[in-house]
Amino acid sequence: MASENPSELIDTKIKTLGDWRGDALARVRALIRDADPEVVEQVKWRKPTNPSGVPVWEHDGIICTGETYKAKVKLTFAKGASLADPAGVFNGKDTGATRRSIDIFEGDEIDAEAFKALVREAVAANLR
Repeated sequence: MASENPSELIDTKIKTLGDWRGDALARVRALIRDADPEVVEQVKWRKPTNPSGVPVWEHDGIICTGETYKAKVKLTFAKGASLADPAGVFNGKDTGATRRSIDIFEGDEIDAEAFKALVREAVAANLR
């Protein structure tokens, strides 16, 4: 029987993707873990059309989710609209009152320090 450990499920998802999307997801996962050593990994929204589910990183609430699509990896920050983003890391089209996202396309580089600052700010927002 396959493991139900969330971290192992995310490991499997990264390996199964087997392309740049897996590399991108692994890279941001490492940055999230570096920014918040107490982060808890979950996998949510598993269904027949997405049996591997969506990786979710939490610390007293959702920090962000990591969805993979054919042409991008999308990181959605649950409270992104309330986070300062002086480096302009958020580039997703969702500009609602609550969430904001980062779309990573093949070949994109992410500003590691600016990304980790967003993660730390998201944790702080959850702790308020």
